[in-house]
Formats: sequence, C-alpha cells, structure tokens
Amino acid sequence: MFVFTAAVVGAGTMGGEIAQVIASADIDVVLKDVDQAAIDAGLDRAREVTALQLNKLVSKGKLSQEDADARAAEILGRIDGTLSYDRFGAVDLVIEAVPERMEIKQAVMAELDDLVPGHTILASNTSALSITEMADVTARPDQVIGLHFFYPASRMRLVEIVEGEETSPETVQAAVAFVSQIRKSPIVCGEAPGFVVNRILMSAVSELWKAQHESGAAFAEFDQGLEATGAVPAGPFRLIDMLGLDTVLHVAEHLHDSYGDRVFVHPGMQELVAAGHLGQKTGKGFYEYGS
Repeated sequence: MFVFTAAVVGAGTMGGEIAQVIASADIDVVLKDVDQAAIDAGLDRAREVTALQLNKLVSKGKLSQEDADARAAEILGRIDGTLSYDRFGAVDLVIEAVPERMEIKQAVMAELDDLVPGHTILASNTSALSITEMADVTARPDQVIGLHFFYPASRMRLVEIVEGEETSPETVQAAVAFVSQIRKSPIVCGEAPGFVVNRILMSAVSELWKAQHESGAAFAEFDQGLEATGAVPAGPFRLIDMLGLDTVLHVAEHLHDSYGDRVFVHPGMQELVAAGHLGQKTGKGFYEYGS
C-alpha cells in the first residue's frame, strides 16, 4: 500500500516534527489536536525545522534563497492543522502522538477506527506501550502497528516499527515502505517493554541517574561533566527536560515494573512531575527556562 495522505493526531512535542517529516517527503498530512494553541505550536515547530533545514542548504550554496522560500511554502502547504476529523475520510495512515497513557491512546484508536477508511493503517508513536492492547479496542487489529519516532524526529533517522500480536505481514510491509518513503531508517521489532532502543537506553541512562542521586552532585554539574567528555551531546537531566519529564517518567516506571531494579527511577524526577514541572514545555524541570 502506498501512502498518499497521512495524519498525525497530537500536535505536541513530537507531532509537529512528525508532520514536517511527512510533508518534507511530499506527502499531504493532517495535523489534528483538540486545542488550537497546540496546533499553532506544532505548526510553528514545523515552520522552524523547515527553515533550519533549508537555510543550511542555502548557506552551503546548494539552494538559492528564492528556491528555499518556494520549497518552504510547498512543505508547509502540505500540513493542514485542524481541530476536526473532517479530512480523515481520505487518509491512508494515521499516527497517534498523544500523551503516553494507555487509556488515552486506546480512546484515540477506538475513535479513529470508526472514522477512517477500511484500508487505513493505525499507528502509534508510543515509546514503550503495548501495540496489542491498543489494537484490542479496534475492529482492525491486523492494521495496528507502532511507528516510534525519536526526538527530534526532524533529525533522527531511526524509526522503530513495532508489531503487535495480530499485526499482519502486509501492515508491516506497508509501514516499512512508508518509513523508507519519508527517508527514515526502519527497524522491525516485537512489543517487549521498551522495544529495542528504550530498553537499551533506559538501562544505561538509569545508571547515570542512580550515580547522580547517590553522589548528590548538582544536576548541571553532572550534565556538564558528561558533556565535556564528548560522549553525549546532552547530559541525562538536560535530555529529560527536552523530552518531557512526564513522558520519560512514565517510560521509566513502565520498564521498572517490567524489569525490576535493572531500571532506576530517579526520585527527583517523580517529585518534579508531581509538582507539574515537566521540563522545557512548562518552563521548569531540572533546569529553569525563561519565557
């Protein structure tokens, strides 16, 4: 199956970037949310990423400014921000990028199942949750799959394609083709908690969280020490703020429940989330951000 029109539900941290990636591959995409402010933020992010990409080509002499402006208008013109499901009757693939809570994702999947055409693939951008459980609330479990993009989606090449228990080979094949179509690198995996990347990453980074917690080092000092080695582009606590503490905490707790003490859940992260401090998106997390 070839994807001519796609949709992204959820215009938050990832939604705007995923929509931009799809539009950059010359595919029309509907960006849906329940809040106009979220849609505006998602479109702003798509506009910002597009400008950065094209300005880089201009600075290298690979594209004229006139051509860059025309290309930007073309990419952004392919993204339709909306509060309604009016255009979902023509989409071939939908990616939900709503908050990382099973009950929210199941509600969205059930809603989409009633609205989109029978051939449409329902995909989840979940980083750790069960595709099978999401598929269970639909009448098309064979057409439900995970498409896990990594932050920032505009730059990260890898996309995990996650099979549920009833995902059909045809759906997997179509997902692989779509990911290649949008110029990303697909890897197919099962739905073990954390899939491939987060299972490895969380095991490693939780050791860093544990080392900071036991040492009592300041978060900035700890991050700066690691960044100075050149081993990581951003320290673990700076990275959590970028990704969103609520999302990272949910994944960490899920993997701790699955794998026990192999995954350390940082108490400081739990305290910040309980206080509503979720990182860059709220202006405060392990660090504070100006308005």
